[in-house]
Amino acid sequence: MLDPFMVRLIAPPINGIGRFLAQRNVTANTVTVLGFLIGLGAVPALASGRPDLALGLILLNRIADGLDGAIARATQKTDFGAYLDIVLDFIFYAAVVFGFALYDPNYALVAAALIASFIGTGASFLAFAIIAAKRGIDTEARGKKSFFYSGGLAEGTETIVFFALVCLQPDYFVPASLIFMALCWMTVAMRVNQARIAFTAPDDVTIKD
Repeated sequence: MLDPFMVRLIAPPINGIGRFLAQRNVTANTVTVLGFLIGLGAVPALASGRPDLALGLILLNRIADGLDGAIARATQKTDFGAYLDIVLDFIFYAAVVFGFALYDPNYALVAAALIASFIGTGASFLAFAIIAAKRGIDTEARGKKSFFYSGGLAEGTETIVFFALVCLQPDYFVPASLIFMALCWMTVAMRVNQARIAFTAPDDVTIKD
């Protein structure tokens, strides 16, 4: 929901840094993998009772996630780079939630349910992108991407806000997770409805969201 606004806000500085790194032969895939490994550090940080440290690692991961795309745009975007980026993103999101189950075993059941909701949003996102590519459907509402980004109430920006909240206030993990799960499942329903409309229409349609 907030991603289009955030893209417009951070694109200029991120693209500038991306060009700077590209000129120094830093590759997009290197930043993708490095950011992923940094983000995974949030899991042991949470397990050891350091949600503050986990938040710092999460934010570094998200910065790297923006920079890899900026570097790719400054050099050459590749299908493998886009694939690697989205796969590692979904693993990272689930890993952070798993970290909260390690932080407090009492959170394990809610964490499992939250990961299930992430599977719902991830599946609806990727399945839409596959069919959209097949039918030539496109959008640039969230910037120029290698594949279709379908919108929803729970997108990247909302996920980071949620992670920040529960890292700063771990005692709120259960109620915050229940609210975020509701947003995730509403997002799934919105995407299914969007797919119903888009994929029964003629091919080569441009969706504006």
